Amino acid sequence: MPYDANDPVTQRLVTAFAHGLGASGWVEGKDIRIEYRFAAGDPTLFETYAAELVGLSPDAILASTTPAVAAVQQKTRTIPIVFVLVVDPVGMGLVQSLAHPGGNITGFGALDPPMMGKWLQLLKEVAPNVTRVSIIFNPDTQPYARFFNSAIEAAAPSMEIAVTLAPVRDDTAIQEAIAAQAPEPGGGLVCLPASFTGTHRDAIIAAAALHGLPLIGVEVFPRAGGLMSYWYDAVELHAEAASYIDRILKGATPADLPVQQATKYSLIINLKTARALGLTVPPSMLQLADEVIE
Repeated sequence: MPYDANDPVTQRLVTAFAHGLGASGWVEGKDIRIEYRFAAGDPTLFETYAAELVGLSPDAILASTTPAVAAVQQKTRTIPIVFVLVVDPVGMGLVQSLAHPGGNITGFGALDPPMMGKWLQLLKEVAPNVTRVSIIFNPDTQPYARFFNSAIEAAAPSMEIAVTLAPVRDDTAIQEAIAAQAPEPGGGLVCLPASFTGTHRDAIIAAAALHGLPLIGVEVFPRAGGLMSYWYDAVELHAEAASYIDRILKGATPADLPVQQATKYSLIINLKTARALGLTVPPSMLQLADEVIE
């Protein structure tokens, strides 16, 4: 798991996965044992825990987020792996194709880099004065960031937005990168999907609020005080991933289980944050939103 064990998001993901297994008849402690590891967005812990889990010779491994599955892949090419929330699994060399993975890895929620262009569009609709955005990401835990960054840079000129890459590795760097957007008007923030940005969301949101910058990220951001998100339900995907674990435990192989891409996205807008930023969210956007936080 990508987050800290005590993170409320972690608890929702773990519960959803356990419920998904239960729906297939598996009862933890009775006919299945689950070993959990929580990396808390730490690149070193992903590597350490991948080695630990592979060393236990499990029947299958669930790897949540790209750095988790990449770390496990380095340790085994035989133990079945089911991933959740991975960017471009074909481009990352995790599977041969989405329809025919071909190895010991398959999963749910293959992320779509062109979606980042949609993020810019939505941010611009809610905060029309944005003319500059910084992309917040950790290059150590987001080897796929280049896919997202390229998609954002390709979409930005048509919206008259200048893009700055802001690689960060700790809270101090986060604060400095966000503060750099503040002196001139028109600043905004894009937080790339990742275990690191999710784990450090409180520091990111606090800095964005301090400097009055609109922010778009994954669903945990508006729920914690960021402006908005356009993303899919990670909890639901972890529940769905349990169905592949079930099939593998009953004899299926990852090579024959196609990678499932997310199809349902949700728009979440934090209206309280919008008001604090002096933004008036267009009624059309509020009507489109799946969740509005007052």
